[in-house]
Amino acid sequence: MDSVSVSFDSSPDSIARPRHDWTRPEAETLYDLPFPDLLFQAQTIHRRHFDPNRVETASLLSIKTGGCPEDCGYCAQSAHYDAGVKATKLMDRDAVLETARRAKEAGAGRFCMAAAWRHPKDRDLDRVCDMIGAVKALGMETCATLGMLTPEQARRLQQAGLDFYNHNVDTSPEFYGKIITTRTMQDRIDTLAHAREAGLKVCCGGIIGMGEQVGDRLGMLLLLANLPAHPESVPINLWNEVRAVPVNDTAERPDPIALVRMIAVARIMMPKSVVRLSAGRQYMTDELQALCFVAGANSIFIGDLLLTTKNPQTVRDAALLDRLGMTSPLDGAKAPATSLI
Repeated sequence: MDSVSVSFDSSPDSIARPRHDWTRPEAETLYDLPFPDLLFQAQTIHRRHFDPNRVETASLLSIKTGGCPEDCGYCAQSAHYDAGVKATKLMDRDAVLETARRAKEAGAGRFCMAAAWRHPKDRDLDRVCDMIGAVKALGMETCATLGMLTPEQARRLQQAGLDFYNHNVDTSPEFYGKIITTRTMQDRIDTLAHAREAGLKVCCGGIIGMGEQVGDRLGMLLLLANLPAHPESVPINLWNEVRAVPVNDTAERPDPIALVRMIAVARIMMPKSVVRLSAGRQYMTDELQALCFVAGANSIFIGDLLLTTKNPQTVRDAALLDRLGMTSPLDGAKAPATSLI
């Protein structure tokens, strides 16, 4: 990316105040800062809103896997591709609840339930709402990602006790059409608005490494940062290798420093949002994860699997955080004998 020179107030005091009017030149200027300056600014802002030595933990369960009618070009669960994922029916409540119990014992503070749907049917939503109530009774935060929602469905989830709704934008508006054709970016924005209007907190981020350019990554952050309210959680996913999906033809793993720069820019532009290192952490060294924490990331998923892809083992995460002198709900937690998922 060419260097740009823009006059704007980039002092920590100014940027620490949430804004919703970020411009592309501002985002590029931040991204292009000398690495020590960028990390210093991000860490300064991070400390204004979070304990810099604490990492939030969550667990993710696929409660309905595969057979999705969407054609997302990165997804093993799409019915359009033969990625070797067997379609399943919606899980039973008791099985979900038992997995949530084990996740809590392993140190997860939030339990996320994902279903591979374009949108939930009302009869399925009844069952999901029952699951939400049961998990809430365990004392855990709840999150769900079920596809597109109507306003009424969002209200039902909120009344059932759901805390967060996840619906990622995936990438920039400019790159979006190259990876998905069955759902528009506006469809995603509308669902986010329905969740917000229903009183749900929003979890929304995207994926990098699908062949997009740095400008697309910044475009995704600009989209999120300029929403009427910043997402409370911003998951940043690295592309996970999946067989037989179109993204395989364009995917390229991001340079580690480029990833840290993106985390830092996300922290600066959305100072009060939790920034989560999500899918793809199995490709990251301990040193790279440590740099991401310094840049403002403060949440991870635990468990051996994330939906259908691998994730670092919980014992490795606990050991890394211990080496860094950082705390999390993993401290003193019971390590699971088998995968949480």
